[in-house]
Amino acid sequence: MEETRARTRQQVLEAAAGILERDGVQAVSTRSVAAAAGIRAASLYQFFEDKDGLLDALAVHAFDLYLAGKDTLPRTADPVADLRLGWDAHVAFGLAHPALYLLMFTPARPGRRPPAGDRARVRLLGFLDRVAEAGRLRVPPAVAAELMTAAAIGVTLRLVSAEDPDTGLSARMRDTVIGSVVTDVAPAEESGLAPRALALDAALAAADDLPLRSAETALLRDWLERLAQ
Repeated sequence: MEETRARTRQQVLEAAAGILERDGVQAVSTRSVAAAAGIRAASLYQFFEDKDGLLDALAVHAFDLYLAGKDTLPRTADPVADLRLGWDAHVAFGLAHPALYLLMFTPARPGRRPPAGDRARVRLLGFLDRVAEAGRLRVPPAVAAELMTAAAIGVTLRLVSAEDPDTGLSARMRDTVIGSVVTDVAPAEESGLAPRALALDAALAAADDLPLRSAETALLRDWLERLAQ
């Protein structure tokens, strides 16, 4: 029973996604989606309270598709190269699914970002932690994540809305933003304390058994954060 219900819900979301990408958000209604999914309109309310609930679920569905694509990306020995691959995959998803992308990143109700959006941020922070561990991050991972997310969304929205998108714009923005938060060399060759502090902080975060009490670890990481600023 539950399996059938889950399958029907997925069928509804896929039908809604098809309508959204083909005809736009205004064409998405409980009636049109129910017809496309092959169920009665009344049955749709077993899954979604109203159209807003349907759109919220559709945004989650879009993030699931987005993250599934990110899962297929290869992980190389160069964490900075992996950051570039992740950026390119982000932009490519937006260009391939413009209507879904707009639903994900320009919600009609601000503050209602789907939980899957938080999963995407955690994924990015994981990549940035690897850069920090390599001693190549100039700023704390959380700061780098905010900069990269804002820039990637901004350039993708610009390309999605353009009649003749300049795909070279994404590469230029990518290299500018990533270049501003990472170093070209390891900390042994880099002047300044920030990369070294961030590398040690990342190592502390990843360590399972430290010869320090929790209060000492917290104090040390606070000092490292200050040195990284």
